[in-house]
Amino acid sequence: MRIGFIGLGKMGSAMARNFMLASMIEAFGEAFGLLRKAGVDPHVFLEIVNSLFASPVYANYGRIIADEQFSPAGFALKLGLKDVRLALQTAEECAAPMPLASLIRDHLLSAMEHGQAEMDWSSMALVLARNAGL
Repeated sequence: MRIGFIGLGKMGSAMARNFMLASMIEAFGEAFGLLRKAGVDPHVFLEIVNSLFASPVYANYGRIIADEQFSPAGFALKLGLKDVRLALQTAEECAAPMPLASLIRDHLLSAMEHGQAEMDWSSMALVLARNAGL
């Protein structure tokens, strides 16, 4: 029985959408880690991002990550991990490599190990901050 994107319709679209959101969270986490390490307030950068993309999703997640306000969760980290795992499973079935999804899965697993399962999935940025020595 095939459980991948083909034949899943909206479910496949939701997996792809959540992968894109997780990729954005990964990018914010890396960028904010770099900025903080360099002594730059990530809120300043967030203003630039918001003017470039004019996206409520970027504005909302960017603010959550810059403020490090991961509770209460809008979408629990453990659910984000489930979705990324489903995307990777589908990618394997379709022989479509997703190296960024693999990296995100590893970062989500690290966050789980650090007790972040019930926090917002954007708390994955804390893993990236730890990796940057913050």
